[in-house]
Amino acid sequence: MDFSDSPQEAAYRAKVRQWLEQNRISAEEIDADPVGAARAWQARKAAAGFACITWPKDWGGPGGSQIEQIIFTEEEAIGTTPENLFMIGLGMCIPTLMFAADDETKRRFVAPALRGEQIWCQLFSEPGAGSDLAAVRTKALSAGDGTGDWLVSGQKVWTSKAHLADFGIILCRSDFSVPKHKGLTMFWIDMKSPGIEIVPITRMNGVAGFNEVFLDAVRIPDAQRLGAIGEGWKVAVTTLAHERYAVGGTSGPGWQDLLAYAKERQVGGDDFLSEGDFRASLADLYLMAEGLRHTRNRTITALARGNSPGPEMSINKVVGTRYMMDCATLALEVMGPFGLASDAGSAAAQFRNHFLTSPGSRIAGGTDEIMKNIIAERVLGLPPEVQPDRERPFDAALN
Repeated sequence: MDFSDSPQEAAYRAKVRQWLEQNRISAEEIDADPVGAARAWQARKAAAGFACITWPKDWGGPGGSQIEQIIFTEEEAIGTTPENLFMIGLGMCIPTLMFAADDETKRRFVAPALRGEQIWCQLFSEPGAGSDLAAVRTKALSAGDGTGDWLVSGQKVWTSKAHLADFGIILCRSDFSVPKHKGLTMFWIDMKSPGIEIVPITRMNGVAGFNEVFLDAVRIPDAQRLGAIGEGWKVAVTTLAHERYAVGGTSGPGWQDLLAYAKERQVGGDDFLSEGDFRASLADLYLMAEGLRHTRNRTITALARGNSPGPEMSINKVVGTRYMMDCATLALEVMGPFGLASDAGSAAAQFRNHFLTSPGSRIAGGTDEIMKNIIAERVLGLPPEVQPDRERPFDAALN
C-alpha cells in the first residue's frame, strides 16, 4: 500500500482545501435551516464540480476519478457540513435511474438531483421483507382501465428521509404466481402522490429519520417503470451494489475520544486507565480502528491504480459496525449510571447519542448477517445458504 498522495493527488487535495475554506456554510446557518443549508451546500458543490465527482460530464459531473472523490470526501469531513440529505438519492436512486430509466427520465431528474433540488428515498424494506428483500409483498397491479397505469398498495418500513423526499424508487410485486425473484417490478414514484401516508419512526435518541410508508392504491403511470415487467430484481441488484458504497463505515467518537474522556475522569477521581479490563478493551478498539483504516487504504490504493476494490466494503461494514457499538458501550461504562442523562453538547452527550444510534448501523445498508453471507459466499467461496423457497411460486410459499 502507498499511503502518500501522488503529485497530482496532492495538488487536487490542495485545491479542495482552498475551496472548502472559502465556501463552507457556517454552523449558525445550518442550525437556522438544516434542510435549506443542505440544499445550498449541495448546490455549491455541484457548481464547483465537487458533487458526484465520478459522474460523466453529460450528467452534470466533472468526469473525475474515484481517488478524487475520496480526497474530497476526506477533506469535507474535517469541518462542519450540513446533514447529507442526498446520499440515498445520489448514491442509490439516481444511479438506478441512470441504469434503467429512459433518456427523458434521466434528463428530468439527474441534473436537478445533483444540484440538491430534489431529495430521494428508497422504498425497499417491508415488515416481512428486510434481509430477504425478494419477499416484498407491496402489490403493483394493472389499473385495468386501459391507461396502462399501475395501482400500488402495501407498506414499506425503515425508509430514510421519506418525510423530506420529493421522489423515490419502489420495489413491488407484480406477479405472485412465479418464484419470488421473478415477480418483481421497479418504479420511480412521486412521494406527493395521493394515497401515500408517511409515519415517522422515532428512535431511542428522539430523532425520527426513519419512516413507515403506507400506500393505498397509488396510481403510477407505466412510464415510471424502471426496467421490464418482472425484472425488478435485476434493477434492485444494481441499487444494492451502489448501496454498499453509499452506506456504511464508521462515524461518531472513536477510541481517541474515549481515551481523552477517560483521562478527564481520571483527574476527577475515576482511574479507568489503571484498570486492566478497560485498557484491554481500549486496545481492542485501537486494533479494530487500525484494521479498518488500513483496509480502507487498500481500497484507496486500488482505486488510485485504476483497479476495482475487492471485498473491502463488506469487511468494513461488518467490522465497522462492531467497532462503533463496542466503542459506545465502553464509553457508557466510563460515564457511569448517569451517562444517558448527559447534558446536550457535552462530550458525554456525544457518546450517549452514539450509544443510542449505533445499533441501527448493524441494519442500515445490509444487516451484519447478510454481509457475512456475502463474504462467505462471494469472497471465501463457501457453499451458498440453502433457500428452499427460491424456485417455488411466491403465493405457494406464503401458504
